[in-house]
Amino acid sequence: MYYDGHDTGWGPGRWIVMGLMMLAFWGLLAALVVYLVRNLGHRPGDDRSAAVKRPDDAMRILDERFARGDIDADDYNQRREVLNSR
Repeated sequence: MYYDGHDTGWGPGRWIVMGLMMLAFWGLLAALVVYLVRNLGHRPGDDRSAAVKRPDDAMRILDERFARGDIDADDYNQRREVLNSR
């Protein structure tokens, strides 16, 4: 069949469909890149909220330091009061 430059019957619809497909392709590619960057090297127990110490964690650490003899009783009581005042 000889192509004489006439439209095949789709009209402008084929350009719209091709444009939407290209937009969907680049959108999916961008979403994949964002997903990979956000989760690159992420381990199940490695949460950002775990970096924030809870007050009971601070008290436990203080108790351990006192038990090891790293701090004396006066320092221990002073720091305990500060932690309890929060």
